[in-house]
Amino acid sequence: MPSKKINVAIVGLGFGAEFIPIYQRHPNAHMYAICQRTPEKLNAVGDAFGIEKRYTKFEELIKDPAVDLVHINSPIPDHGWQSIAALKAGKHVSCTVPMATNLAECKQIVDLVKKTGLKYMMAETVVYAREYLYMKELLDSGKLGKLQFVQASHQQDMDGWPNYWPGLPPMWYATHCVGPVSGLIGAPAEYVSCFGSGTIRKELIKNYGSPFAVETAHVKYAGSDVSARIIRSLFDTARQYRESIDVYGSKASVEWPLIEHEPLVLHTAKLPEPKIPKLVKTPDFAKRLPKPIQVFTTGGVYGGKGTGKKSHRSFVQGAGHGGSHPHLVHKIIDALVHDRDPFPNAKQSANWTGVGLCAHDSALAGGKIVKLPTWSL
Repeated sequence: MPSKKINVAIVGLGFGAEFIPIYQRHPNAHMYAICQRTPEKLNAVGDAFGIEKRYTKFEELIKDPAVDLVHINSPIPDHGWQSIAALKAGKHVSCTVPMATNLAECKQIVDLVKKTGLKYMMAETVVYAREYLYMKELLDSGKLGKLQFVQASHQQDMDGWPNYWPGLPPMWYATHCVGPVSGLIGAPAEYVSCFGSGTIRKELIKNYGSPFAVETAHVKYAGSDVSARIIRSLFDTARQYRESIDVYGSKASVEWPLIEHEPLVLHTAKLPEPKIPKLVKTPDFAKRLPKPIQVFTTGGVYGGKGTGKKSHRSFVQGAGHGGSHPHLVHKIIDALVHDRDPFPNAKQSANWTGVGLCAHDSALAGGKIVKLPTWSL
């Protein structure tokens, strides 16, 4: 493995703090700096992890010539402009989902990456979760046969979350659904049709003008005969947290359990009816990672060594994000060390985010077909 070290700066220390110990142990990363608006929190995390370089202002952080990679974990409304500013400052970017909340910012990021040659990766957890990696391995090995259909759901109660969440259109935060179905199909989304269903509370509707409790979309993929369905809900819909993927092939299919922490179900064609389904334990994929960070697929020091704090609730409620965090860290660091595109790259990230944005527009228009912009294909 090359000895090159990438200087990493993490922005946002709620969910973002989960990644600090992983970068600290990655053989090609140097956990260089952290950024948080609240000085007390900034210093508490910095002291706990022994990080000397600390910033309370994002604008100052990206002026630091020593920073190579900015890992953005700030609130959703900040993702677009912060990614754009970091790229303009000559920094590579890894940003938590979604890429942005409008297509104009997504396009600006794609254009900047093309112009500068810098790397951008949307840190989509689901496409590095062990369940997705298992399904992708079955598909690539031919065990599923011909891919016929894929669907994904993300249902979560966001009441009580930070102030930008209340009333957020469900499809604006759809990449946990779109990412896995797009990754399995292996093509960009071309157009989408979406219906809204139900109604959320009036005090929530006023924030974004979005009335729907649930949004359900069908997605057509360019050059593929396989389509996908995605389901999203954020408020006023009774459901245990669920990020699910179902993949259907001609030889075998895999379905997500209805209740969290239960096994996946593998369906095998041509068997006698009672023997078609089988419960399967999803294997772990730590072997794909450098040894020092393999422990983080199943545990480790989430929440911060010495802090005594519990993990961020997105990690707890999200069932540990399927062990994806070390894979996300390794994918962007490896891309920088070897000068290759991460997955998803800027254009793929824009396409995945764009599916959700276009789907919401479709729902507001009663299910009208909305095409993804050609620059995202």
